[in-house]
Amino acid sequence: MLWRMRSFIGALCAAVLVAGCGGVAVDRYAGQTPAMDLRTYFNGTVNGWGMFQDRGGEVIKRFTVRIEARWEGDTGTLDEHFSWSDGTTSRRVWTIRDLGNGRYTGRADDVVGEATGEANGSALRWRYVLALPVDGSVYNVDFDDWMYMIDDKVMLNRSAMSKFGIHLGEVTLSFTRGAP
Repeated sequence: MLWRMRSFIGALCAAVLVAGCGGVAVDRYAGQTPAMDLRTYFNGTVNGWGMFQDRGGEVIKRFTVRIEARWEGDTGTLDEHFSWSDGTTSRRVWTIRDLGNGRYTGRADDVVGEATGEANGSALRWRYVLALPVDGSVYNVDFDDWMYMIDDKVMLNRSAMSKFGIHLGEVTLSFTRGAP
């Protein structure tokens, strides 16, 4: 019985490691246009519409977000104001640093540690751990964001959420630059 348990745990760990190693590299989008430039896109007002789906695909929450963004030198501030379908509101303020060569780092109050980003061509991959409140508890959840420029006004964002390598759900967003 003990060997079965060890085999199961070993197989589970291997599956989690393999799942974490897959995926598309951001370099795959090199040369695609329009080019992803956070300093240009997130400068001024950006509006977004999105939804959170659980791992089964059910839409759990919908939301809108209004972002007021500005840059001073290589440091940007994205002040995000969310309105959720359940009537609640929330706010997140990102401080993003442009490291050059398509690399970014970021911090926010509900982000554990530092977010890292890499842009190439029309895409950006943004990874971070979010302290997510759920029913009176807070869970540290891994986010793997992919943002894609559609044109100079529209960007699409798809985020996979996971914990211990287990897929929890997805967030899908559409952003538009400029006031509505």
